[in-house]
Amino acid sequence: MGIVAGLDSSSESTRIVVCDTDTGAVIKQGYAPHPVGGSGDVDPQAWLMSLGEAAEGGLLEGVQAIGVSAQQHGLLALDAGGVLVRPALVGNDKRAQSAAADLTEALGGRTAWAQAVGAVPTAAQPVAKLRWLTRNEPDAAHRVAELMQPHDWLVWQLLGRPVRRTTDRGTASSSGYWSAANGSWRPDLVQLALGHQVRLPEVIGPAEAAGHTPEGLLISAGTGETMAAAFGLGVGVGDAVISLGASGSVFSVHHEALADPTGTILSYADATGMHLPVVHTLNAVRALRGTAELLGTDLEGLSELAMKSTPGSYGLVLLPYLEGERTPHLPHTAGTLTGLRRESMKPEHLARAAFEGMLCGLADALDVLRGRGVQVRRVFLLGPAADLQAVRAIAPAVLGAQVVVVQPADYAALGAARQAAWALGVSHGTHSPHEPPRWPAAASQVFEPGEDLPVGQSVRQQYVAVREQIHPGAFEPEALGSGGVEAGPPETAGQGTADGYGAGGYGAGEYGAGEYGAM
Repeated sequence: MGIVAGLDSSSESTRIVVCDTDTGAVIKQGYAPHPVGGSGDVDPQAWLMSLGEAAEGGLLEGVQAIGVSAQQHGLLALDAGGVLVRPALVGNDKRAQSAAADLTEALGGRTAWAQAVGAVPTAAQPVAKLRWLTRNEPDAAHRVAELMQPHDWLVWQLLGRPVRRTTDRGTASSSGYWSAANGSWRPDLVQLALGHQVRLPEVIGPAEAAGHTPEGLLISAGTGETMAAAFGLGVGVGDAVISLGASGSVFSVHHEALADPTGTILSYADATGMHLPVVHTLNAVRALRGTAELLGTDLEGLSELAMKSTPGSYGLVLLPYLEGERTPHLPHTAGTLTGLRRESMKPEHLARAAFEGMLCGLADALDVLRGRGVQVRRVFLLGPAADLQAVRAIAPAVLGAQVVVVQPADYAALGAARQAAWALGVSHGTHSPHEPPRWPAAASQVFEPGEDLPVGQSVRQQYVAVREQIHPGAFEPEALGSGGVEAGPPETAGQGTADGYGAGGYGAGEYGAGEYGAM
């Protein structure tokens, strides 16, 4: 038996879990907020301060290995001496929107980027931030000699800033200049964005160690927050994960990278050697909250109202495109409510239409993955909204799959701890580098479509008919691939959207204590 720790440094806080290597049981845990805001320019020393506070009281005593999970899409640009040329640019900073569009065109369009790295540039990605830096801070850009993301930088700091710099497949794949399909950096894309070549971290395998601290603690490869959460949940092939934040995200585990010429699917790598294709929607719980405010209630009250209605909401259909939409690509549209008749104009029917509309929109995103051969046998629903009775009652039949609602836990930190246990076992010769330690599945409730499946599919058909009437051909490849700027309203410079997604930011919010995105 050994003891390992998983450290998750999200955009808002640091969470640490200390676990038994054999059982995965959580022995101790710590938490500390970050002392600065989570958007715009951030001093990464704040992450170290938060880490130290979270580990107070001897939390890490007896720990043999540490795994690091961290917020994705941040950019730390260092000079030749390893010193930051400016504060970190974090994922939900949207100043690089026009830079992302320019980069898309510079390489030859969305298809060229999808084939190169499995993702079309968005404002969130480091590759777009590099172009923004070149444009707006040319002196700083000229001094950049190497690049890291938050997880890379934290691992480097824990190891005492060694000569060797490392990252993992998951974090590398969210950079915009690493190909998940080929497993290699694309320095030509760094050159395209920044204007010169730089040093990039060594990409190490999921079970490899990044090194040892001066005190002798093994530090595993680490990974991005979404990849760590998937590993902590224990999802595998046949599983999809839907995160219910204000925006929504749908991802699954797949055996190969998916090059999607429309840019709808972002093809990332996971923390085990597999792949994580992800699809985003801009509207999830924000549609519920907007409807609840209209009806003068809260989310619980909206759920109670919805359960008084019946499937199909007496003909009411809500297309929940309140902030425009990314899937399908409708950046300048608005939401639509149809089917108004005297008998349907009741609060309970509007409430149910909001839940059905949100879930049908997410089912559209899920079908994008299914359409590319991704198996979906069960769907994990994450986020506080998954506890609403209406979500649990409607989701299985509308999504057409078994639905798993897990108990709140620090899944990203747990995934980091599991990775640490894996690397520790490999170093001791007790684990295979090809198979991670088997920890118990997350505690959960399971909901089956059962006899309601035909009814749920009728609700989907009603929704799709309205979507096609209002937005004909929205899911045709030409429509999905049109335009080079992400969906959504303009953002104030340096500010992210309330839920941390914004224009294509990859990450399902904060994977700690059941928080998977702002509601």
